[in-house]
Amino acid sequence: MEDAGESTRGCENISDSEEDRCSENDFGTSKLGTKEFWDDAYQKELETFNDIGDVGEIWFGEESMSRVLRWMDKAKIPENAAILDIGTGNGAFLVELAKHGYKNLTGIDYSPASVELARSVLQAEGLTDVTVKEMDFLSCQKELKGFDVCIDKGTFDAISLNPVNTNEGKRQYVQALKDVLKDNGFFAITSCNWTKEQLLERFSEGFEFVQELSTPTFQFGGKTGNSVAALIFKRVH
Repeated sequence: MEDAGESTRGCENISDSEEDRCSENDFGTSKLGTKEFWDDAYQKELETFNDIGDVGEIWFGEESMSRVLRWMDKAKIPENAAILDIGTGNGAFLVELAKHGYKNLTGIDYSPASVELARSVLQAEGLTDVTVKEMDFLSCQKELKGFDVCIDKGTFDAISLNPVNTNEGKRQYVQALKDVLKDNGFFAITSCNWTKEQLLERFSEGFEFVQELSTPTFQFGGKTGNSVAALIFKRVH
């Protein structure tokens, strides 16, 4: 049963009107889209982890990881698949992937404090074979190649909220994703700022829609909606 209380920290101004879908100004910018915000947030979480061993918040909650892992099981993603966690944060998803048996894992984040925290969390779990790099996904194309699966749980949301070069950042993200994924590689995205329809449009070039994963629903004003969207795409030419 899905967790109706799924965390949507970092979500801003969800829009589902037909005319707003996939415009270049889908919603307002926010400090949640700035590197300074995340540097500060992860520095605090790093200090808390060092003090009491608390890894911090799990982005979108544990169920967001479980639903992707269930899809990976059904899709028969092999244990040696090259998997990239885009915007790894505290590394919690890397931990779960490793515990699930996946052996070729890489996490990246542009926040130095995030990288230090993720490495500390992985070390505390005895997971020493997981790679974590300080890297901006928007400018990583020459350094990252050949991934079978890329996972995003809120990073595209944050990029979309950046007050600086917002539209260019979204375009760079799509291009970076094309560059790092193998042909027929999979992309799993969980978003609270974008609807299914918006994501389908945003990733329409170079990707094929595979399926939508079940997420919590809510009712308001006689209409039913989703608090988050979780979609699977495949890289195609």
